[in-house]
Amino acid sequence: MRQAGRSLPEYRALRAGTAMLDACLDPEMASEITLQPVRRHDVDAAIFFSDIVVPLRLAGVDVEIKPGVGPVMGAPVRTAADVAALRDLGPLTPERLAPVSEGVARTVAALGSTPLIGFAGAPFTLAAYLVEGGPSRDHLAARTLMHADPETWRDLTSWAAEVTGAFLRAQVLAGASAAQLFDSWAGSLGLADYTAHVAPASTQALAAVADLDVRRVHFGTGTSELLVAMRDVGADVVGVDYRLPLDEANRRLGGRTPLQGNIDPALLGAPWPVLEAHVRDVVARGEQAPGHVVNLGHGVPPDTDPDVLTRLVALVHGL
Repeated sequence: MRQAGRSLPEYRALRAGTAMLDACLDPEMASEITLQPVRRHDVDAAIFFSDIVVPLRLAGVDVEIKPGVGPVMGAPVRTAADVAALRDLGPLTPERLAPVSEGVARTVAALGSTPLIGFAGAPFTLAAYLVEGGPSRDHLAARTLMHADPETWRDLTSWAAEVTGAFLRAQVLAGASAAQLFDSWAGSLGLADYTAHVAPASTQALAAVADLDVRRVHFGTGTSELLVAMRDVGADVVGVDYRLPLDEANRRLGGRTPLQGNIDPALLGAPWPVLEAHVRDVVARGEQAPGHVVNLGHGVPPDTDPDVLTRLVALVHGL
């Protein structure tokens, strides 16, 4: 799961004095940060170090990641004119995407036989940040725009799908072996709203790599009620967060979809016997699915003891 590196002292040493988005767009640094958890924990794949809003920065959007706050826009995007201004920025060309392509290529070369998973934020999450102007608990402004001005909403999410689709495709063309679309805020939506107002853009984003020989993973947080809809936008694998047991997720998905997940990140700080029992339970429940990528049910907390992650990986390998 993304953010594994931020619990490592070597990550903090490397990032010292470098802003998050600058680190993401420094090919050498992004590659090194991607490799650090693989070296440390002996995991079976890497996920490219990036951030959900990196495609926005590459497209020319005024966005910064403020420590302790998260992504903050220079101005929110809430009108048809605002969306038209985004389109005036032009497409994500190979030249604009070069820092990402170079970072992925460097990483793939260093990984050898270990595969790399590409990463991109889903259109709804990008759109929610743009409309809200920054992080939000309930994404009320985004959900309001969705219904108050559906045409502008469709145009905004279609633009976000173009941008994030291009971002994901660049990673695959540079050597990534799988593509993960990460919808952090889709859990704020009911199924009807997701299906009508979000699924078309997610379909568009994942279609950007449909002609390439890679599996597509779709993950969201708080999306237990949306799993089937998230699978049906074009995903080969569905990520399940820590809230829903994998056997129930498998049942909801009809027993035909490989799953990713879903060790509770909170238990990384629990006594080892508690964590071990939980990991064994997750693996046992995942056996009912046609495939299971053992993973966390969200990101690694920054204060996690790295030795616990290494021990967890060894436990799973032993199973």
